[in-house]
Amino acid sequence: MPARARLVTAEEFARIPDDDQHYELVEGRVVRMSPPGFRHGLVATRIAALLYQHVEARRLGAVLTPAGFWLATDPDTVREPDIAFVRAERMPATGPLDGFWPGPPDLAAEIRSPRDRLATIIDRVRDYLARGVRAVWVVDPKKKTVTVHRGESEPVTLGMDDELDAGEIVPGFTCAVRRFFE
Repeated sequence: MPARARLVTAEEFARIPDDDQHYELVEGRVVRMSPPGFRHGLVATRIAALLYQHVEARRLGAVLTPAGFWLATDPDTVREPDIAFVRAERMPATGPLDGFWPGPPDLAAEIRSPRDRLATIIDRVRDYLARGVRAVWVVDPKKKTVTVHRGESEPVTLGMDDELDAGEIVPGFTCAVRRFFE
């Protein structure tokens, strides 16, 4: 009978030496992620910049890319969305935290890379929503779409000619989807 692999805690995960690779901790198991490609990075920067301009001007919270979010304990899960938003009222008065954010972001955006399997993306979305993320945007640069996932409602896919509205999560943020890909 094979021995069970020892699960890693978030504290141990935080101490893994930096080797220029990306990792997440999923239910106590360290998962290596492929480095993103150029288009992925470009789209992530565009989205983060658009969100940041809106959020900063209105003091709505923090836009992060990348950052680790400690979503579960025993076994521990630490995810790193491509872009995340945390509302101001959830931010500590003492300033930014060192280490992983203790809990989910309000919004997570995942940018699909050509090598990402759809099943893997769907699993990530389900995990985010089950652990308290209020909305997940799945951005597909190849198809030039954004699919918005929220709790119990069906996902909505927006194309280049549609307007993305972050609703009550990022109050007042609306943006033409095409701006993510221009």
